[in-house]
Amino acid sequence: MPRVLIIDDDALVRKMLRFRLKGSYEILDAATPKEGLMLALQHQPDAIFVDLMMPGHTGFEMCQTLAGISFTKLIPVFVVSGAPKALYKDFCFTLGAKGYFEKPIDFDVLEAQLAAAMSQAPEDRRVEPRIRLPIGIKLRGHDEKDGPFEIVACTDDVSRRGFSCSLSVVLSEKAIVEVFLWTRTSRHFIGQAQLTWLKWPEMAPTPSCGFRFVEEPREWIF
Repeated sequence: MPRVLIIDDDALVRKMLRFRLKGSYEILDAATPKEGLMLALQHQPDAIFVDLMMPGHTGFEMCQTLAGISFTKLIPVFVVSGAPKALYKDFCFTLGAKGYFEKPIDFDVLEAQLAAAMSQAPEDRRVEPRIRLPIGIKLRGHDEKDGPFEIVACTDDVSRRGFSCSLSVVLSEKAIVEVFLWTRTSRHFIGQAQLTWLKWPEMAPTPSCGFRFVEEPREWIF
């Protein structure tokens, strides 16, 4: 059953959300942002509802924090607020929120948007810790037109079995590339990695690509 986390200092709102969603979702709830963040890291929910105005930390700060942690950055976040949409909606979306609901909540709309978010397969849901560590890599393979390429790139988002980076070539779906660690003192083969997701960040000239090693990498950074 999909898991939903509710972070709201208003016990009545938590109770209403739990009542409306408990038939389709496993519900976790927290009365403080600190407790909510701990639950998000421990349980990796499939969606998070965040109150905009809470003591200690605002919903804005929670959106920024959740978007900045590898374990939670791809979890859809929905903001619940007593403030009119016109005041904060666009800013919340800029921070990564997937929806904005005014109080009193239109539960039919909320449930529809939540179901839509659940139906979308996550591109890169983190199943293992990732760290920010700038390293040089060389990728060798064939582009979507089967043309050979060798590119030296940099990644600062790595895990034991994967990494992401920007590329100046377009790859076919599930393309496999050879990966080499590329530093001033070491240039050696790590293994083969498969493209798992590709997206074009706004205004970026090149796509961002996520890769996962086909087999356990050798002499990788972990």
